[in-house]
Amino acid sequence: MKIFLDCSDPDLIKSAYDTGLVDGVTTNPTLMLKTGQNPVDVIYQISEIFSWTSSVSAEVVGETAEEMLEAAVEYYNIAPNVTIKLPCTIQGLLACQDLTRDGIKTNVTLVFSPAQAILAAKAGATYISPFIGRLYDQYTDGIGLVKEIKEIYSMHNVETQILAASIRNPIDVPRCFAAGADVCTVPISIFFKLYGHVLTDKGLEMFNRDWADLQEQLYAEQ
Repeated sequence: MKIFLDCSDPDLIKSAYDTGLVDGVTTNPTLMLKTGQNPVDVIYQISEIFSWTSSVSAEVVGETAEEMLEAAVEYYNIAPNVTIKLPCTIQGLLACQDLTRDGIKTNVTLVFSPAQAILAAKAGATYISPFIGRLYDQYTDGIGLVKEIKEIYSMHNVETQILAASIRNPIDVPRCFAAGADVCTVPISIFFKLYGHVLTDKGLEMFNRDWADLQEQLYAEQ
């Protein structure tokens, strides 16, 4: 059970990593656009935050498998913790097979159906990323998809890990894990919201108040 950050800002990632509860990172071209920096430089900075056994997903763009593989070279040469993120298309899965044969970790993204999850697993993907939030946008049960993929993978002893993505609500994190996700990747705002609960706040307020009253009482008795 792992939590990744869906983020491309190294400073924000470091602030969450320092909690000791973050296991990796996913990025995409949209997130990279927000940085305004060379994506290779950004991935290098992020990869330095994590151990070499972690996963930092760097997404490649290209019309053909050859173009994707060429783009992947700059990323996977950065560090062993870099995972190459590829689209769930014919060309993307061809590239996935080549990278897998070379021992390079892959993350097949934009997965919206069990059939796509099956093909990605057959291509040797390390992770697949079903997009939960985007499915809900289309009135489709995103967490139900995670559960269905998990059932298929478990039945056939598939090693590919389910990385639930496009999570927009803190409550969907435990729901995805309950459905069988191996990893949830979340925006940094969602990550910090996982700590919160109104009853925790009220309980802490009460305990702090009572502790202060106790100290005052003990001081008065001296």
